[in-house]
Amino acid sequence: MRVADLNWMQLEAYLQRDDRIVLPLGSTEQHAYLSLATDSILAERIALEAAEPLGVPVLPALPYGLTPYFAAFPGSPSVRPETYLSFVGELLESLRGQGFKRFLLLNGHGGNAPVEALTGDTVVVHDWWKAPKTFAVVKAIDPDASHASWTENFPWTRLPGVVLPAGKKPPTPRVSEDPMAVRAALGDGSFGGYWERSDEELMRVWRTGVEETREVLADLG
Repeated sequence: MRVADLNWMQLEAYLQRDDRIVLPLGSTEQHAYLSLATDSILAERIALEAAEPLGVPVLPALPYGLTPYFAAFPGSPSVRPETYLSFVGELLESLRGQGFKRFLLLNGHGGNAPVEALTGDTVVVHDWWKAPKTFAVVKAIDPDASHASWTENFPWTRLPGVVLPAGKKPPTPRVSEDPMAVRAALGDGSFGGYWERSDEELMRVWRTGVEETREVLADLG
């Protein structure tokens, strides 16, 4: 259930029966032809669909993360790792003070990897897109799939009127931390793979991601 759709009294009533909560972690950064909010959109939606049958509340996605290497692409703000870890850590401490005890940090952005430092007995970090079952489905369809490719091209991350290139972009890994060098190497921003695949294939990835996330949430703590 979406925290944005609850009032504090309803959430307090929930705490009488459960102490789990989900915090989706996203980013606002270039995704080639897709929405700049792709990581946040996907993290929050995966979290909501996974948590709904379990009745676990989902906080609004944290829309900013660690993406300094994309600084040359407009609309890709970043913070320092220590700032990010401190902020997420303080959010968890604040929620603990309100009665929440078990946390799923549903991460939708690879650059947020340092948040793994917050993992503990009651805090689980789940990178939904590269969890074993979901990643296996992706790689079976397109071994070269990567950032800003078809794997993030869902109906809810597409932009009206934007036409994607046909075919497949050769793998173009990020080989530098310098933002201008990254932009020069990547061009449109994709790391490689098909720009589009069928919605049937996309939904196979999505359903696996939701189910795998739900399993993690069910086992939390």
